[in-house]
Amino acid sequence: MNLHRMTRIALLTALSLILFVLEGFLPLPLPVPGAKLGLAAIVTLIALHLLPTRDAGLMLTLRILLSSTLGGGVAPMLYSLAGGAASFTAMVLLKQHSQLSIVGISAAGGFLHNMAQLLVAAAVMQTTALFSYAPVLGFIGILTGIGIGIAAQVTLQKIYHNFVG
Repeated sequence: MNLHRMTRIALLTALSLILFVLEGFLPLPLPVPGAKLGLAAIVTLIALHLLPTRDAGLMLTLRILLSSTLGGGVAPMLYSLAGGAASFTAMVLLKQHSQLSIVGISAAGGFLHNMAQLLVAAAVMQTTALFSYAPVLGFIGILTGIGIGIAAQVTLQKIYHNFVG
Protein backbone atom coordinates (compact mmCIF):
# COMPACT_ATOMS: atom_id res chain seq x y z
CA MET A 1 0.00 0.00 0.00
CA ASN A 2 1.50 3.33 -1.00
CA LEU A 3 1.76 6.38 1.23
CA HIS A 4 -0.85 8.41 -0.66
CA ARG A 5 -3.44 5.65 -0.32
CA MET A 6 -2.67 5.11 3.39
CA THR A 7 -2.92 8.84 4.03
CA ARG A 8 -6.36 9.10 2.42
CA ILE A 9 -7.65 6.14 4.44
CA ALA A 10 -6.13 7.52 7.65
CA LEU A 11 -7.54 11.02 7.13
CA LEU A 12 -11.03 9.78 6.37
CA THR A 13 -10.87 7.38 9.33
CA ALA A 14 -9.84 10.24 11.61
CA LEU A 15 -12.62 12.45 10.27
CA SER A 16 -15.22 9.75 10.82
CA LEU A 17 -13.93 9.20 14.37
CA ILE A 18 -14.23 12.93 15.07
CA LEU A 19 -17.85 12.89 13.90
CA PHE A 20 -18.52 9.78 15.98
CA VAL A 21 -17.13 11.45 19.12
CA LEU A 22 -18.93 14.76 18.45
CA GLU A 23 -22.21 12.92 18.02
CA GLY A 24 -21.79 11.53 21.53
CA PHE A 25 -22.15 15.09 22.85
CA LEU A 26 -25.46 15.72 21.09
CA PRO A 27 -28.58 15.30 23.23
CA LEU A 28 -30.89 13.32 20.96
CA PRO A 29 -34.50 12.69 22.00
CA LEU A 30 -34.85 9.52 19.95
CA PRO A 31 -37.54 7.05 21.06
CA VAL A 32 -35.32 3.95 20.98
CA PRO A 33 -32.42 3.30 23.38
CA GLY A 34 -29.06 3.55 21.66
CA ALA A 35 -30.42 5.16 18.48
CA LYS A 36 -28.04 7.65 16.88
CA LEU A 37 -27.87 9.88 13.85
CA GLY A 38 -24.79 8.11 12.48
CA LEU A 39 -22.84 11.20 11.47
CA ALA A 40 -19.73 9.11 10.79
CA ALA A 41 -21.65 7.56 7.88
CA ILE A 42 -21.22 10.85 6.01
CA VAL A 43 -17.55 10.00 5.69
CA THR A 44 -18.34 6.42 4.66
CA LEU A 45 -20.50 7.69 1.80
CA ILE A 46 -17.82 10.14 0.75
CA ALA A 47 -15.22 7.36 0.88
CA LEU A 48 -17.45 5.19 -1.34
CA HIS A 49 -17.30 7.92 -3.97
CA LEU A 50 -13.65 8.92 -3.65
CA LEU A 51 -11.83 5.68 -2.84
CA PRO A 52 -11.76 2.17 -4.23
CA THR A 53 -14.39 0.00 -2.52
CA ARG A 54 -11.84 -2.02 -0.54
CA ASP A 55 -10.26 1.18 0.84
CA ALA A 56 -13.65 2.57 1.84
CA GLY A 57 -14.40 -0.75 3.57
CA LEU A 58 -11.07 -0.63 5.36
CA MET A 59 -11.78 2.92 6.52
CA LEU A 60 -15.18 1.86 7.87
CA THR A 61 -13.72 -1.17 9.66
CA LEU A 62 -10.95 0.90 11.22
CA ARG A 63 -13.47 3.49 12.40
CA ILE A 64 -15.65 0.85 14.02
CA LEU A 65 -12.73 -0.87 15.75
CA LEU A 66 -11.22 2.40 16.96
CA SER A 67 -14.52 3.89 18.13
CA SER A 68 -15.29 0.68 20.03
CA THR A 69 -11.89 0.91 21.67
CA LEU A 70 -12.43 4.57 22.58
CA GLY A 71 -15.76 4.17 24.23
CA GLY A 72 -17.84 1.20 23.43
CA GLY A 73 -16.81 -2.27 24.26
CA VAL A 74 -17.41 -5.67 22.74
CA ALA A 75 -21.22 -5.61 22.47
CA PRO A 76 -21.44 -2.21 20.74
CA MET A 77 -18.59 -3.31 18.48
CA LEU A 78 -20.58 -6.38 17.40
CA TYR A 79 -23.64 -4.24 16.70
CA SER A 80 -21.56 -1.70 14.77
CA LEU A 81 -19.76 -4.35 12.74
CA ALA A 82 -23.05 -6.03 11.81
CA GLY A 83 -24.72 -2.75 10.93
CA GLY A 84 -21.66 -1.47 9.11
CA ALA A 85 -21.22 -4.65 7.08
CA ALA A 86 -24.90 -4.83 6.09
CA SER A 87 -25.21 -1.18 5.15
CA PHE A 88 -21.83 -0.99 3.40
CA THR A 89 -22.51 -4.09 1.31
CA ALA A 90 -25.94 -2.79 0.30
CA MET A 91 -24.61 0.68 -0.51
CA VAL A 92 -21.80 -0.74 -2.65
CA LEU A 93 -24.24 -2.95 -4.57
CA LEU A 94 -26.75 -0.13 -5.02
CA LYS A 95 -24.03 2.26 -6.18
CA GLN A 96 -22.81 -0.26 -8.75
CA HIS A 97 -26.13 -1.70 -9.94
CA SER A 98 -28.83 0.94 -9.58
CA GLN A 99 -29.64 4.47 -10.58
CA LEU A 100 -30.32 5.57 -7.00
CA SER A 101 -28.88 8.89 -5.90
CA ILE A 102 -26.47 9.09 -3.00
CA VAL A 103 -29.46 10.09 -0.83
CA GLY A 104 -31.41 6.97 -1.81
CA ILE A 105 -28.37 4.78 -1.30
CA SER A 106 -27.82 6.32 2.12
CA ALA A 107 -31.48 5.81 3.11
CA ALA A 108 -31.20 2.12 2.23
CA GLY A 109 -27.93 1.90 4.16
CA GLY A 110 -29.46 3.55 7.23
CA PHE A 111 -32.42 1.17 7.18
CA LEU A 112 -30.24 -1.95 6.78
CA HIS A 113 -27.78 -0.74 9.41
CA ASN A 114 -30.54 -0.56 12.00
CA MET A 115 -32.10 -3.88 10.97
CA ALA A 116 -28.76 -5.70 11.16
CA GLN A 117 -28.08 -4.23 14.60
CA LEU A 118 -31.53 -5.30 15.72
CA LEU A 119 -30.92 -8.87 14.52
CA VAL A 120 -27.61 -9.05 16.39
CA ALA A 121 -29.16 -7.57 19.56
CA ALA A 122 -32.01 -10.11 19.42
CA ALA A 123 -29.50 -12.95 18.97
CA VAL A 124 -27.22 -11.73 21.77
CA MET A 125 -30.11 -11.17 24.19
CA GLN A 126 -31.89 -14.32 22.95
CA THR A 127 -35.26 -12.62 22.62
CA THR A 128 -37.55 -11.79 19.76
CA ALA A 129 -39.22 -9.07 21.82
CA LEU A 130 -36.69 -6.60 20.42
CA PHE A 131 -38.29 -6.92 17.00
CA SER A 132 -41.10 -4.69 18.27
CA TYR A 133 -38.59 -1.87 17.73
CA ALA A 134 -38.24 -2.73 14.02
CA PRO A 135 -40.83 -0.26 12.65
CA VAL A 136 -39.42 2.65 14.66
CA LEU A 137 -35.79 1.73 13.95
CA GLY A 138 -36.55 1.21 10.26
CA PHE A 139 -38.20 4.62 10.01
CA ILE A 140 -35.38 6.30 11.96
CA GLY A 141 -32.80 4.56 9.75
CA ILE A 142 -34.46 5.84 6.59
CA LEU A 143 -34.83 9.40 7.94
CA THR A 144 -31.29 9.64 9.25
CA GLY A 145 -30.04 7.99 6.05
CA ILE A 146 -31.71 10.73 4.02
CA GLY A 147 -30.10 13.42 6.18
CA ILE A 148 -26.70 11.73 6.02
CA GLY A 149 -27.05 11.33 2.25
CA ILE A 150 -27.87 15.01 1.78
CA ALA A 151 -24.86 16.01 3.90
CA ALA A 152 -22.58 13.69 1.91
CA GLN A 153 -24.00 14.94 -1.40
CA VAL A 154 -23.40 18.61 -0.48
CA THR A 155 -19.89 17.79 0.76
CA LEU A 156 -19.01 15.88 -2.40
CA GLN A 157 -20.30 18.74 -4.57
CA LYS A 158 -18.01 21.12 -2.66
CA ILE A 159 -15.07 18.74 -2.99
CA TYR A 160 -15.59 18.32 -6.74
CA HIS A 161 -16.16 22.03 -7.26
CA ASN A 162 -13.20 23.23 -5.20
CA PHE A 163 -10.64 20.50 -5.77
CA VAL A 164 -11.47 18.50 -8.86
CA GLY A 165 -13.28 20.80 -11.28
